[in-house]
Amino acid sequence: MLHVKNLSGDIFGGLTAAIVALPLALAFGVQSGMGAIAGLYGAIALGFFTALFGGTKTQISGPTGPMTVVSSAIIAGEIAIYGSIEAAIGTIIATFVLAGIFMVIMGLSRIGQYIKYMPYPVISGFMSGIGIIIIVMQVFPFFGLSSPSTILDIFSNLATITTNINIDAAILASSTIAIIYLFPKVTTSVPSTLVALLSLSMISTLLGMNVPIIGDIPKGIPEIHVDTLLSMDWQHPMVMIIPALTLASLGAIDSLLTSVVADNMTKTQHDSNKELIGQGIGNMVAGLIGGLPGAGATMRTVVNIRAGGRGRLSGVIHAIILVIILFGAGAYAKLIPLPVLAGILITVGLGIIDYKGMKHLTIVPRSDAVVMIIVVLLTVFVDLLQAVAIGLVLASLLFMKQMGDTAQAKSVSSTLADNFHHTDLQDDEKNMPDDIKSQVYIQHFDGPIFFGFTAHFKQMMKELPNISIVIFRMQHVPTIDQSGMYAIEDAILELHKKKITVVISEIQTQPKDMLLNIKLIPELVVEENIFDTFNEAVQGLNSCSLNFRDIAAKKVNRHILWRY
Repeated sequence: MLHVKNLSGDIFGGLTAAIVALPLALAFGVQSGMGAIAGLYGAIALGFFTALFGGTKTQISGPTGPMTVVSSAIIAGEIAIYGSIEAAIGTIIATFVLAGIFMVIMGLSRIGQYIKYMPYPVISGFMSGIGIIIIVMQVFPFFGLSSPSTILDIFSNLATITTNINIDAAILASSTIAIIYLFPKVTTSVPSTLVALLSLSMISTLLGMNVPIIGDIPKGIPEIHVDTLLSMDWQHPMVMIIPALTLASLGAIDSLLTSVVADNMTKTQHDSNKELIGQGIGNMVAGLIGGLPGAGATMRTVVNIRAGGRGRLSGVIHAIILVIILFGAGAYAKLIPLPVLAGILITVGLGIIDYKGMKHLTIVPRSDAVVMIIVVLLTVFVDLLQAVAIGLVLASLLFMKQMGDTAQAKSVSSTLADNFHHTDLQDDEKNMPDDIKSQVYIQHFDGPIFFGFTAHFKQMMKELPNISIVIFRMQHVPTIDQSGMYAIEDAILELHKKKITVVISEIQTQPKDMLLNIKLIPELVVEENIFDTFNEAVQGLNSCSLNFRDIAAKKVNRHILWRY
């Protein structure tokens, strides 16, 4: 149901999100091989129906970088089988619609709640691999040339670029990247991607630059491809089922990660299963009208929230604005140079890469680093779904080995159940003075802090009573992995915002080294607040640092995976 309590904010949020979405939708459509209009159709259908039926009120959905990469691979594969996109269009549409159906099934089956247990190295490696694919796929269009269809073909044909460079195209693409990164230094009131798209398209047209352009774009109401689906040959369903599962799985991960970002900004809680149902409906409709599949888009969602969007109406407004553009701007959109879109997509790819995870490759546990690198390589050179599947298997196997090496064999359910004991005081805690007890929360950890525990830990931190000091007792934590390390970091940031002091006692060598390596110690927990024993921590409570530094700037650099 649409509410109008925040009418002006939702209208402005939706309008701003549409302005950001337009150049990206066109660029993703061109990259997919189905044309710019497919990106626009996908943005309209997903934006409208996901806003109505999804589980994240401020989410703006549409074609995204990861979903477009998978869609491009599916389209190229079908064209290779059938010979042309016209002959393959029925299978392509059926695959996209089936992906939406699978997402609805995921939501109805309540699978969404399990996505949060995805290990950080797998997500990081996967997203970085997607970013690399997007960048590599735009190397040839950057110079005004047609790109080979596969990554391996692109690398094997790089030498041909030097003899066929289109200087005008290279200038436009370079200028696009420069504007996108430099214009925000002038003002952030207008999206820099839109400035680049409009200004360079005008310059290219007025100067008559010899560069490839989008070309004719259909306008008006899109065709509904029900007849195409009904007339299809369904004798080989696996040709569609496997790619559709890939799209559905990726769309679920992509959307729910964006939902978490939206929750953090609006201090709300999304419904993950309802979100998957909404995304599924949106993707089904997008497929039926010949649009690209998509997911929740982080940048567009963030823009919507920052511009005032707080309800479902903002997503609907975003879709309506794109419909108006569809009917009125086709004659101008066809003049957009492809090198400009290539420049936009290169910045998209650069924005998807997880630099935080990459920067910490040498300081996180070796097993996490190995998993991340393997997932990146498999994503780029093999297959996206296989990359995630193999990454999950590797992460699980390495975790089990780690548990055996530390002789701390516990089931995941036991580990989770034993980590919330603030009312079950140990002997050395019962002697604490009553006035201190009322102000202190003691968080016990009874085993390794790993990817399976992070979501549970974050929820516990949100449910803290009204206290002023939290003591992390870590004598039973032999190891901490990358996901656990960042979960502790996020928890401490949230505690600081509540003016709660964090004290750590009995921390072992490996966890302390990890927190030192990412400078959590001493940037977020000062050395004076770390104690070798619990008794020392209690005795030192009166002298603990209560001066909260401004951590807003640090927080910008400590959050993950900004995706388009």
